[in-house]
Amino acid sequence: MPLVASPELAELVDDLRRQLEVLTRRVAELEGPAAGARPPAPPPQPATAPPAPTPEISEDELIAISAAVAAFLGVRAHIRQIRLIGSRAWAQEGRVSIQASHRLHS
Repeated sequence: MPLVASPELAELVDDLRRQLEVLTRRVAELEGPAAGARPPAPPPQPATAPPAPTPEISEDELIAISAAVAAFLGVRAHIRQIRLIGSRAWAQEGRVSIQASHRLHS
């Protein structure tokens, strides 16, 4: 269906052009010279987790762990490997426990 030019349509298009010119001038005024002085924002860096540090286990800590395992099992066990496993769940549980111990006054 071909578009039919009507005086109303032409008037509407002219009105839109005027509004667009006004908006363009307002944006240019708002951005002004300060926009040119600002350096462009650096591109966002991809989120990568830093490598986890590998803490050394001291001999005293190894003895304490060995004693705890022996007390739990009831026999002396041979420890072949010890790994530190971090968990957000443990941290959250610790925070909940601490916050629950506080008395709130109303």
